Amino acid sequence: MTDLPAYLRPFVLGVLEGSDVRVDRLGEIDLYRPPGTARGGAILFVHGGPGPAGLEVMPRDWPVYKGYATAAARRGLVAAVVDHSLIHGLDRLVVAADEVEAAVGVLRSDPRVDPDRVGLWFFSGAGLLAGEWLDSRPDWLRFVALTYPLLATPPGVDDLVTAAEVIGKHKDLPVLLTRAGLEREELAGPVAEFVSAGGAALDIIDVPKGHHGFDMLDHTEESRAAVTKALDWAIAHLGEEPGADGKLLVPPPAKKKTTTTRRTTPAAKAAVAVQEPLTPAEPATQPPVTPAPSTPAPAAPVAAQPPLVGLGAATVAAVTADTPAARVIGREHAAYDAHDLEAFLAMYSPTARILLADGSELKGRRFLREFYRPRFAAGRCKTEVVQRLMVGEWVVEHVVAYDDGESTPQLALYRVADGLITDVEFRA
Repeated sequence: MTDLPAYLRPFVLGVLEGSDVRVDRLGEIDLYRPPGTARGGAILFVHGGPGPAGLEVMPRDWPVYKGYATAAARRGLVAAVVDHSLIHGLDRLVVAADEVEAAVGVLRSDPRVDPDRVGLWFFSGAGLLAGEWLDSRPDWLRFVALTYPLLATPPGVDDLVTAAEVIGKHKDLPVLLTRAGLEREELAGPVAEFVSAGGAALDIIDVPKGHHGFDMLDHTEESRAAVTKALDWAIAHLGEEPGADGKLLVPPPAKKKTTTTRRTTPAAKAAVAVQEPLTPAEPATQPPVTPAPSTPAPAAPVAAQPPLVGLGAATVAAVTADTPAARVIGREHAAYDAHDLEAFLAMYSPTARILLADGSELKGRRFLREFYRPRFAAGRCKTEVVQRLMVGEWVVEHVVAYDDGESTPQLALYRVADGLITDVEFRA
């Protein structure tokens, strides 16, 4: 085992794949499904980065993430692991954030998943992605877990929301930190500031003798107990009962306990220089961080279906022949009509570009969420789709928007590629 790269070491729980867990690969996402057909909660496991040079095995095939996902599936959850761009470098942080957004949409749309019971679990460098979720907190998000996280953006890297600045913003959002006692100093400092800022909003599991990547490097009872406690915590916050002894191949500890600290002062943003890959190293040396609605028949009035851009519950008056692109737009409209923001956003490419009628531009799901969230919440949504024309990958709609009581005619142009909306333009 010692001649294997650190990231290919076995998962500490010794969980093995078996016929009781089905694994489906959908693009960059692996879905682990439990036995049975019941709908339940789900966890998205988000790996860290950057990885070492010459990486040949992507993180979703690392034993540690396969182990976490298998263990969760054996406890009755749907688990997902997504390969994202952070593994290629911290300069891909913003791209990785959009890719994780896309993975969330795929997971929540799975028929085995209760879309209102989903948790996000970030590891290592992916801690830099957690702040936005702590800040925005969608209604379906039941918890955020962080394991040996990187929590301060290195100099020169595009900044996202810093976790320490927003921890505790949503008092009803459970947050779990699992921290390694033998963590590198430049990572341990920001973690300490996060703990200070988190106060009673934060649950903590300590691994005093654990290294960065203890769940693959340190095969000890301490490591196994920490991982099992974290899984128990996650399952409990998804509304599931913790499993009995033996559900995981290593029994859970006799007593489940986390520690908390009190808030002192808000943490200032720390700058850290991370020059090496954020992947585990040998413990002997201090480790570097590692179904869609069909388009109605021509000229037949149909039930309200809202389109994009702050318009709202729409009425389609006339359409032309059906196309794959039109079906995508129909699903987007149906999600909007159902007031499901995340399902709505899932119909867009992670790098979707929207040009609004006033000339302003939105790009990427994160910015779409910021734009649309208050509109969904306020219910300022009413639109009449007067006519629709489909040509190949394009869908063009003549709409009348009723915003703030005034009617505004607009032309909406949608482009669909590979089943997702990539470009939208509105003209008044």
